[in-house]
Amino acid sequence: MDISRRNVIRAGSGLVLTGATMVSGRAQAAAIPEAPTTGDATTQQPVAPTSGPDYQPVVTLNGWTLPWRMNGDWKEFHLVAEPVVRELAPGMKAHLWGYNGQSPGPTIEAVEGDKVRIFVTNKLPENTAVHWHGQRLPNGMDGVGGLTQPHIPPGRTFVYEFQLRRSGTFMYHPHSDEMVQMAMGMMGLFIVHPRDPAFRRVDRDFAFLLNAFDIEAGSYVPKVNTMLEFNLWCWNSRVFPGIDPLVVGKGDKVRIRFGNLTMTNHPVHLHGYEFKVSGTDGGWVPEAAAWPEVSVDCAVGQMRSFDFVADEPGDWAIHCHKSHHTMNAMGHAVKTYIGVDKKEIAQRLKKLVPGYMPMGSNGMGEMGAMEMPLPDNTLPMMTGFAQFGPVEMGGMFSVVKVREGLAKGDYKDPGWFKNPAGAVAYEFKGQLPEPVRSGKQAGAKGAVEFSAVDPRTRPAGGGHDQH
Repeated sequence: MDISRRNVIRAGSGLVLTGATMVSGRAQAAAIPEAPTTGDATTQQPVAPTSGPDYQPVVTLNGWTLPWRMNGDWKEFHLVAEPVVRELAPGMKAHLWGYNGQSPGPTIEAVEGDKVRIFVTNKLPENTAVHWHGQRLPNGMDGVGGLTQPHIPPGRTFVYEFQLRRSGTFMYHPHSDEMVQMAMGMMGLFIVHPRDPAFRRVDRDFAFLLNAFDIEAGSYVPKVNTMLEFNLWCWNSRVFPGIDPLVVGKGDKVRIRFGNLTMTNHPVHLHGYEFKVSGTDGGWVPEAAAWPEVSVDCAVGQMRSFDFVADEPGDWAIHCHKSHHTMNAMGHAVKTYIGVDKKEIAQRLKKLVPGYMPMGSNGMGEMGAMEMPLPDNTLPMMTGFAQFGPVEMGGMFSVVKVREGLAKGDYKDPGWFKNPAGAVAYEFKGQLPEPVRSGKQAGAKGAVEFSAVDPRTRPAGGGHDQH
């Protein structure tokens, strides 16, 4: 039996399946396919099918597709649930749980109508089970520990068998101690391509999962009991500037798929384009009903995909539009000091702490350009540089890089976009007229002072005539 990434079968009929079963005994174990593994955090090159129905393989952002083998009519995969180390971005690693050496686990790709057999080996210190989110399958293969199957004990391997009944964008994740295991990074994409190669075909197809962690500076393990106050908002367990760009050729038809396994919704916004929402985990949106957007919200447990034609070259930002989700390692208890004059207190503190630097009086943007010492294993709140300076972003942020002349399978980072002469926003150096002010500011000279006010110093009458 040969291991292959892309041997595609023609599904039979009259399939009868039972519940997830345990593999035991030397003879049965010898029949288990190999479990490929990797610790590489960069986006891996997609591999096109070499037999069976043609399809455009997905590009898993900062991830890869799980190889498989044919065994009769069955396409066989092997997932290993295990502790992993994941680099969130250069300078920070997390000790997580995942599959086959990574969090998220590798993407499973197959074709509508395929019969799949998925071996799941548990190398965690506790029971687990795998739910195939969004798939139509026999109840005993649904992967809810205790309800539809026994839990998979540590050191054991279970087998899931089902036929793929519809194409679309799906995912897999545990349904056994779910709060802990998903908070530790256990999840993966499951992409089912249409049987008809021409159905909703695109030139480039990207996919990623939205997840989040709460990891204190200097530590490595997520706080699994956090419900809302996460400090690392991720795409495929990576944060900017560790998230790879999405590289496409000018004129390509592009699909971007993503799923949400965080604890809140995410409005994902693409700059420079309007797009059509083409699918959910419930199925394809009919082309006549696909609606135009520039941002699409994705609730917890949902999948979304959208399509556009990349006809505008450039480096176009793509990000979650919740502003705290494009920051890294945020401290939620940090007070707001905008407008506070810290000069006097800063001089006192410098005598006690040489090198002390007050920040925050004029906003937080200055942090993006500063190289300040950090505790071990953490990241600046804002980081990453581009051709014009600090990007002042983190978290759920990347760049869609649209370029002319790219070869069909070329996903290498092309560097920063070279704008035509005169096509970049520039500083105006002419004479500015005096601004016209209204009300009490009408006769004021210069800028209005902006400062913090202690409410206890307001006049007894409760007036608000202060800066």
